[in-house]
Amino acid sequence: MSSLFDLSGKRAFVTGATHGLGMAMAKGLGDAGAELIINGTTPDKMERALKEYREEGYDVTGYIFDVTDEEAAKQHVDKIEDEIGPIDILVNNAGIIKRVPLKDMDVEDYRKVIDVDLVGPFIMAKQVVKHMIPRGEGKIINICSMMTELGRDTVGAYAAAKGGLKMLTQNMATEWAKHNIQANGIGPGYFATSQTEPIRVDGHPFNDFIIQRTPAGRWGDPEDLAGTAVFLSSKASDFVNGQIVYVDGGILATIGKPANE
Repeated sequence: MSSLFDLSGKRAFVTGATHGLGMAMAKGLGDAGAELIINGTTPDKMERALKEYREEGYDVTGYIFDVTDEEAAKQHVDKIEDEIGPIDILVNNAGIIKRVPLKDMDVEDYRKVIDVDLVGPFIMAKQVVKHMIPRGEGKIINICSMMTELGRDTVGAYAAAKGGLKMLTQNMATEWAKHNIQANGIGPGYFATSQTEPIRVDGHPFNDFIIQRTPAGRWGDPEDLAGTAVFLSSKASDFVNGQIVYVDGGILATIGKPANE
């Protein structure tokens, strides 16, 4: 059974994996045996990330480029394929969010969120799949969100992008399944990261809301995503295609925990 989840000899490219959930998923894939490739846009963050990965024993290479730049994406994917080897797994994790009410949001900011969160995964998948198709296999994982299914105040652009990413994932599966390529998504819930640390304190209204709203009664730990990432990257998911797996502690399964608990 363990061979179903073994990624030894595989090469996984995780975008935006210099920190946070992207790094946690990349490390999970590395723990399963994959060689790692990561990208980012900030040189100092990349340097710190590579140091951390390597100190923990991961085989990793990093590249600086913007996933919304099609020419840069093409050049880097081709370079990796030529100089390092086949990209077997692509995790489209790079993303941004701008918390602004829709009525106050600048069109330029709206377009930026759509560009990074929705166009970026299209660009990366388009470049990588050109190499996967001739080989007759590949795994693509798009990092979606609970906002793929739900709306919330001030995140309209992000929700629009992540909702679109669900349909993009399904269309990738529709077009590429015949080439033995599986395209699926992961929808994280609310996770304990450095970005959420200021609001993860007892008594903070949003912290209390998340604890009360989540059947598991806690924030997710970044490592909670690793197993799903490994599953969707491995032979264990060879007949799973076009699905979004929500890793959210049960939030989307319920309208709320009973009031007497």
